Amino acid sequence: MRRDDLPLPPVDLKDLEPNDTGPEPEPEPAPERQLRVRTVWISDIHLGTPGCQAGPLLDFLRTVECDTLYLVGDIIDGWQLKRSWYWPQAHNDVVQKLLRKARKGTRVIFVPGNHDEFARKYLGHTFGGVDVAAEAIHELADGRKLWVTHGDHFDGVIQCAKWLAYLGDSAYEFVLKVNHHFNSLRARMGLPYWSLSRYLKLKVKRAVSYVNDFEGAVAREARARGLQGVVCGHIHHAEMRMIDGTLYCNDGDWVESLTALVEQADGQLQILDWSTPERVALAEPAVPAIPASPALQPA
Repeated sequence: MRRDDLPLPPVDLKDLEPNDTGPEPEPEPAPERQLRVRTVWISDIHLGTPGCQAGPLLDFLRTVECDTLYLVGDIIDGWQLKRSWYWPQAHNDVVQKLLRKARKGTRVIFVPGNHDEFARKYLGHTFGGVDVAAEAIHELADGRKLWVTHGDHFDGVIQCAKWLAYLGDSAYEFVLKVNHHFNSLRARMGLPYWSLSRYLKLKVKRAVSYVNDFEGAVAREARARGLQGVVCGHIHHAEMRMIDGTLYCNDGDWVESLTALVEQADGQLQILDWSTPERVALAEPAVPAIPASPALQPA
């Protein structure tokens, strides 16, 4: 990996140095709230948009420690920032926290998506301790190998009609604004967060069909590569299931579902739902582990 500077939204450049000289040290979570895992995957944060749930994400990053952290695309929303600038302090705090994790020994790998496609110019480079890669292969503690990709290359709208994707992005932004006001009202009533856009996705038949087609296409590609599974993002729908013998994992997003995928020390996977006070963990499907092909066995 080459070490280079990558243009970022306004972040204190002192935060790229080995010593913390930025904001005051953040409070450590109580011991009973700390969670140690082997690997974390998060995606679709969409920093630079009002819909980004930076507060819950910061709570997650402060609570969960890991050896490897994958940023699976759409971390910064370049599309939105081109239309209008939006960058509150909380978004700076998220960037600073990610850089601080890298400085303190966590291996951080950034796989850009379509909304932060500007970063694809810097594949193979490292900035602030964060490696930028087009994709990755992750080996679980139990030997299974997973392909890590954002997934936008399997979205026909992105590949064949990008103008339609931009149009859909604007409509999606409107729904998120409505959702923000709706949840402000729910919060005043003492009710938990609820995603309108997530609800609509699950209820609209065409959207359900699109999700299924996307999941099938990504799983087939992982299988064709001789891998046991795939981790992706892009569609803002957290999921973990077997598709024709291939483990499909989507880590969700930090706009609607507030979810992350984590690997425990023994290689088992879970989806953590940070949208509820209980921090629900969805377990990996109870199926026999698929042995790696001989060509993929560690030397």
